[in-house]
Amino acid sequence: MERDLAKYWPVFVLPTVTAFAIGFLVPFAMGLYLSFCDFTTLSNATFVGLGNYVRAFEDSGGFTHALWYTALFAGVSTVLINLFGLTVALLLVRGFRGTNLFRTVFFMPNLIGGIVLGWLWQVILNYGVLARYGVTLVTSEWYGFWGLMAVMLWQQAGYMMIIYISGLTSIPGELSEAAAIDGASAWQTLRYVKLPMLMPSITICTFLTLTNGFKLFDQNLALTGGMPSNRSQLLALNIYDTFYGRAGWEGAGQAKAVVFCLIVVAIALLQLRLTRTREVQQ
Repeated sequence: MERDLAKYWPVFVLPTVTAFAIGFLVPFAMGLYLSFCDFTTLSNATFVGLGNYVRAFEDSGGFTHALWYTALFAGVSTVLINLFGLTVALLLVRGFRGTNLFRTVFFMPNLIGGIVLGWLWQVILNYGVLARYGVTLVTSEWYGFWGLMAVMLWQQAGYMMIIYISGLTSIPGELSEAAAIDGASAWQTLRYVKLPMLMPSITICTFLTLTNGFKLFDQNLALTGGMPSNRSQLLALNIYDTFYGRAGWEGAGQAKAVVFCLIVVAIALLQLRLTRTREVQQ
């Protein structure tokens, strides 16, 4: 029976392959082609070669600034979110009273939409914390930077916490007991026993936080809108403003999007390769 069904595997695979082609491959190919064209609609595209890419990097709207600003934000947020999520997970796996309540409370911000979350923190920071010092999130690009960092940390750390808790509970208890018998301290047990066994979870969490940091858009739009003078724009918002907010810049905006895609894919693949080489078999 199984051999008979195996002959029809193309039939079962076809719907998924078709959906992937229509939803990703075809739009990506069209987008790649349009990055080499001057256009306002799909029907009037004119091939201009690498002109859009040159225009994108010479853009006075701040593409290069948004590029390094986003890279810095993604790197710092990845470290902080994972450290905080892992720390909370290590505390909650101890099984003290109210553990389930704390897990729920830390996870709930992940359920809130990005626009709502950005607006909520804008009110908290602009009219609460920062108002005491006479500044706002748009006073400086660095106020916006750390404001976005606070939002991302609050939203994503709970989700990473759940993944780390799952990884920690799957580690055989005998390993920690053996380490304790051998005289290992809590720090040594964490470093030499738990962290190596936790590498699959670390791989997943690092991938998610790194890519989310690069792709961040809605919180950036709601919290700072790129102000002041587009200095707090992350890449996604810069591309959006270029494509939809500047007449005649559609081709350059598409070229920025292609560069953005290639950077995220390259960094994600590099991160996955580096972290997976450190994983151990349980």
